[in-house]
Amino acid sequence: MTELTVRTRTTPAGPVIELAGELDHDSVPDVRALLPGLTLRAGQQLVIDLSGITVCDSSGITVLLAARNHALDARAGIALAAVPARVSRIFHIVGLDQVFPTYATARAAEAAWTPPPSHP
Repeated sequence: MTELTVRTRTTPAGPVIELAGELDHDSVPDVRALLPGLTLRAGQQLVIDLSGITVCDSSGITVLLAARNHALDARAGIALAAVPARVSRIFHIVGLDQVFPTYATARAAEAAWTPPPSHP
């Protein structure tokens, strides 16, 4: 059985999803199911922290793209944080390094977020 731990937290920049374990065919339904329930406002940023990921197969990539689409639908941004080297190599091979901004840590991604300008 695939083991995946999913935690979410909210920051001023937007929600952070922390994943640990195997992001694969058996576990992605849990991640996909939580996306519609995330509160994500226009101008915010969804951060997906991959620091604890041990496996990421094509299903994992697909759910990351679904998360990106969810963020774009909300007129928000998305960033990946702490992408393990073995996963980063896969992302580079398939071109996802050109699709997702990445940061060394979730905190770095949060710090890089710029709030949208307020309109009077």
